[in-house]
Amino acid sequence: MTFCKNWKKWIAFTTLTLGCLIGRPLYTYATAGQQLEQAQRDKAKAENGLEKANDSIQDLQTDRASLQSYLDNLNEELQKANSKLLEIDEIIEKKQNAITEAQETIADAKEQQKVRYEEMKQRIQFLYEEGNTSYLDVFLSASSFSDLLNKADYIEMINQYDRKMLQEYADTQVKIAKKEKELKQDKETLEMLQQEANASTTGLYEDVKKTSENVRQYLDQIAEKEEEALVYEQEIAQKESDIATLQEQYKEELALSLQSQAMVNRDLSDVLFASGDVDLMAAIIECEAGGESYTGKVAVGAVVLNRVRSPLFPSTVLEVIMQKKQFSPVGSGRFALVLARGANESCYQAAQDAMAGASPVGNCLFFRTPIPGLTGQQIGGHIFY
Repeated sequence: MTFCKNWKKWIAFTTLTLGCLIGRPLYTYATAGQQLEQAQRDKAKAENGLEKANDSIQDLQTDRASLQSYLDNLNEELQKANSKLLEIDEIIEKKQNAITEAQETIADAKEQQKVRYEEMKQRIQFLYEEGNTSYLDVFLSASSFSDLLNKADYIEMINQYDRKMLQEYADTQVKIAKKEKELKQDKETLEMLQQEANASTTGLYEDVKKTSENVRQYLDQIAEKEEEALVYEQEIAQKESDIATLQEQYKEELALSLQSQAMVNRDLSDVLFASGDVDLMAAIIECEAGGESYTGKVAVGAVVLNRVRSPLFPSTVLEVIMQKKQFSPVGSGRFALVLARGANESCYQAAQDAMAGASPVGNCLFFRTPIPGLTGQQIGGHIFY
């Protein structure tokens, strides 16, 4: 049973226009179960995502805590290294002062050494020039034996003094050389310690910088995961709200179904079908049960006609299908597309059988995908009630 293309185009245009006016999202009786099931799946998925995000946060916090502990140890080592470097600097400064003082002392000693050296040169020169005559004159000029002994002692003292000065001069040279060598070694050792301390401090600074950057990255990742967890929490809250709405809608459906059962429905023979009703029926059957068995297709068509017969719903096929917030394919525009191109042959046959009185689901007014607690007659992927 096929009607003119102009009629189908007018119906498709009207359907699409009404769908746009109705707006989205639509919570339809025909797909409320699917929406509830999807909402529950989405909630479970969000809960799983939240659990993973929290696990990631926990792992990141553990890693961050470990890095923070390592960073604290590095900072402690750096502080010790800085303290050691300061101590070395103080020692170097003191040693440098000591070196300066020693250098001044050495300079004075060298000056004295130079003076004594000149004195000794003069003494030696005098002895070579005068020979032993001076000593003989000294002895001959003695007035007495006692005076002679005194003069002899004097000469011996002079000789001892000369030997002492000569030894002191030699000792001073050795002492100066040794002191200069010790000071040089001390300075080189301290400079080496300073270089090592500087290198150690520089390495610690680099480690601290790198570790601090790693800690910052972990903090950024934790913040990112916390934001992700917050999104999941908000999504879970939204899904819980959606589930509550759909569950409330399901209760209303059950109440409406019970109310309809207590009322007198029109007989199908009293329904006057319009010329395009079979196109509407076939299109909605394909949209809602295109993947179901033939019996499932006829059952969806029977639900539409049961509503036409019920005093709780509009009295025509067009009004029932286009009723606000009933069939989501109408609001999405898919129904208009199927109507415009024409439903498949199986759906047309199912529509015709339903319009002829076939009803594998009795007077059921609703159908949905199975959900916990829902009872009714199940055909394929739908439960009718």
